[in-house]
Amino acid sequence: MNIKEIGKSIIWFLILAVILVGLRHFVFTPVVVKGDSMDPTLIDGERVIALKNTDIKRFDIVTFPAPDDEGKNYIKRVVGLPGDTVEYKNDELYINGKKYDEPYLDEFKGQLTDNQPLTYDFNLKELSGSEKVPEGELFVLGDNRRISKDSRIIGMIKEKDIMADVKFVFWPLNRFGTVD
Repeated sequence: MNIKEIGKSIIWFLILAVILVGLRHFVFTPVVVKGDSMDPTLIDGERVIALKNTDIKRFDIVTFPAPDDEGKNYIKRVVGLPGDTVEYKNDELYINGKKYDEPYLDEFKGQLTDNQPLTYDFNLKELSGSEKVPEGELFVLGDNRRISKDSRIIGMIKEKDIMADVKFVFWPLNRFGTVD
């Protein structure tokens, strides 16, 4: 191999490295799930890909800095958008007075054996003193509602603090695929 070929190979690898670092920094980030608050949707130790700079919609799973534990990040599901009212009655979700199905909770609810709800009754007014999710903020819940430290405890999350939108599980291989 001559010097020109070696030089071209080095330049090619440098360009590839810059592209990969740019994608990692601006487009996506790998995330390791820690804890059981998103069971059974995401389980402890899973590795997921989260997209940055996406429009957050209701029921998206997002990552954000833990407001009560510096240096840690949380993964939760967006339930309430700015201007929404959020309420739980008889283990059913109501947003702006309309009942919403949460099929991602069906498996977990079916496993409960203590005749207690997965999600205890609450409304925003009781939790925050406000009837609606404020502008620029989101109401988030973990799927494992009994143990999740979410907006019921830590309050609303600022939209600007959302780091990424979880879209894909890549490890372990038996859970490989998109996130619902």
